[in-house]
Amino acid sequence: MSNTTTIVTIDGPSGVGKSSVSRLVAAELLYTYLDTGAMYRAVALHFHRLGAAVDSEKEISPRLGDIEITLFPAATAEDDVGVVLNGEDVSREVRTPEMSMKASTISALPTVRGFLTEMQRKIAQAGKIVAEGRDMGTIVFPQAGHKFFLEADARERCRRRLRQLRQQGIEEDEEKVLAMIEERDKNDMQRAVAPLKKADDAMLINTTALSLADVVEKILHRVRQER
Repeated sequence: MSNTTTIVTIDGPSGVGKSSVSRLVAAELLYTYLDTGAMYRAVALHFHRLGAAVDSEKEISPRLGDIEITLFPAATAEDDVGVVLNGEDVSREVRTPEMSMKASTISALPTVRGFLTEMQRKIAQAGKIVAEGRDMGTIVFPQAGHKFFLEADARERCRRRLRQLRQQGIEEDEEKVLAMIEERDKNDMQRAVAPLKKADDAMLINTTALSLADVVEKILHRVRQER
């Protein structure tokens, strides 16, 4: 990996604010924002549409070569990164709670992680990347120059996720979304391959009582200090 000093990794569980924070940090640094979670969601959507079992290496592995994923910048600072899957804009489809759960399941498959890790490293070869996900600082970019891990109370993460879904015109039951968040946390932390965890050299930030601007400022301050 070339130029790892200009790679910023921001990891953490679902709903902790990684996407919003990463997008703003990238904009301030004039870096590219890499939404790796969207890539896993796109893979999950592809195989869900095919009717394949998203927990089956046997069904998934031979077909990974059929997938082409392109990310494009969000229209506004409040929007998610856009996702094109095999030429189709699936930006809305990949953001549902159902696809979040399927992404968590399919991300546990070693072949899927290997496939997307290679894709992510290619994107980041030139450096100047803010990479957001669950294993960016531990597995994908272990030599990154700046690492952060965000955490927040599960109930607060649920409220944030509900607000985000409502902005997209999607209504979900609060207790259902909370249960999904807690189940995904468990799945991500306990999976055998690239589990969700803080890198030893990452700065931990609890975002529960912090504003988006506060979190962004903390990260920018640390990056500028380290540079």
